[in-house]
Amino acid sequence: MSAPRYPALLQLDTRVRLAERAAALGRPATLDDLVDRLAEDGFDLLWLLGVWQTGEAARRVSASNPEWRAEYRRVLPDFRESDVCGSCFAIQDYRVHADFGGDAALARLRERLQARGLRLILDFVPNHLAPDHRWVEEHPEFFVAGSEAQLAAEPHNYRRLETASGSRILAYGRDPCFAGWSDTLQLNYGQPALQEAMLGELRRIAGQCDAVRCDMAMLLLPEVFERTWGIAAAPFWPRATAAIHAERPGFLFLAEVYWDLEWTLQQQGFDYTYDKRLYDRLVAGQAGPVREHLRAGLDFQDRLARFLENHDEPRAAATFAADRHRAAAAIAFLSPGLRFFHQGQREGRRVRLPTHLGRGPAEMPDAALAAFYDALLACLKEPALRDGHWQLLDARPAWAGNPSHDALIVFAWSGPGERRYLVAVNYADHPSQGYVGLPWHDLAGRTWQLHDRLGPARYARDGTDLATRGLYLDLPAWGCHAFEVRAA
Repeated sequence: MSAPRYPALLQLDTRVRLAERAAALGRPATLDDLVDRLAEDGFDLLWLLGVWQTGEAARRVSASNPEWRAEYRRVLPDFRESDVCGSCFAIQDYRVHADFGGDAALARLRERLQARGLRLILDFVPNHLAPDHRWVEEHPEFFVAGSEAQLAAEPHNYRRLETASGSRILAYGRDPCFAGWSDTLQLNYGQPALQEAMLGELRRIAGQCDAVRCDMAMLLLPEVFERTWGIAAAPFWPRATAAIHAERPGFLFLAEVYWDLEWTLQQQGFDYTYDKRLYDRLVAGQAGPVREHLRAGLDFQDRLARFLENHDEPRAAATFAADRHRAAAAIAFLSPGLRFFHQGQREGRRVRLPTHLGRGPAEMPDAALAAFYDALLACLKEPALRDGHWQLLDARPAWAGNPSHDALIVFAWSGPGERRYLVAVNYADHPSQGYVGLPWHDLAGRTWQLHDRLGPARYARDGTDLATRGLYLDLPAWGCHAFEVRAA
């Protein structure tokens, strides 16, 4: 079966999910114990966050940072020292964590996923590694070095390490906007040998999965790397993505990217890039900027990963009130692109868990929100919304002097077998009215049924009126519909 044009992805925190399974089983759990209903829910891709081996050096940093410890106690009222496992982004080795069953258990899981038509995404963290990675001893030149003066002036960005070859000052991994991540060391992409070594790691990872999610991918862009470190570096991504795509046709690259560099990374071989701009505009709550964002060409939008939360962002249920949450989800996940969901999102979990912890708090599920997400995921199984043609539509005033139509975000999907859907969202805290011209040219002379797939609404409308005046919409604050449109 060919991959859909617009797939759906679920991110699972491997450690947390296995902790939940262990609690249910009464014994330690491995990747062999992961059971799923992902295919039945309509997901095409599973991102297992944090499968790689981590070490004691990074765990000690995670356990000793006072600010992080305060957060652990905030999110886990029954916090225990054993909950601190270290960040999954401080990778000691690109082999599957021994606690999870190792590489063999991952291979068995991948076989089970493939049998269900699911593809597996794993992490590639190109910017940095854990302080106890073997390269610190074997290839210290692979890391950005610092001076005594830099260590004295910026202790938050540099550290001293004792190695077999002597004392060294090395930089923490970081982006140029924040202090360094003190449980990591920065890789030096100005070193051609380091680039070759990382391409080798990427090749090995690609043999164990169907896609990689590349952490902070924009940090490797030569202009960003030189601005951060004062070191000239050759481009890495065009060569790396081309090599893997040539060796493994159909392999996918997903970039975590910010600073409006999405298009740049798409041009360098990434199949999908984070759409942080849409997320920020949905959080801001203004319909106009959201609609303008959706005017971009489909050559760009088709490769955007739409989300309302992930491990880096606050939980959607804690960010959006319930009705606004539904409206934002209808826009984000019924638009073209990769539909990116996070573990616990559909149940309405509200606590964002630090990646340094291996266990999450118990939370009561939100039954109403779960029912909404069930309906939304059912929509995403429809061929028209997976492989169809999408069009953004413009609303016009329902009557003179009523500007509320500006809050309406409306788009249509057309698919095989004349399947048609109309998504209408009032992204505002007030009722909104307007008329919308529909894109279909065979409306006149028939009656049309509008069946809301996200709620109970059912309407019959005269096709000639639809063809001439358009569809009249009157939506309450944050109201949303996903109408299936059929001839009566």
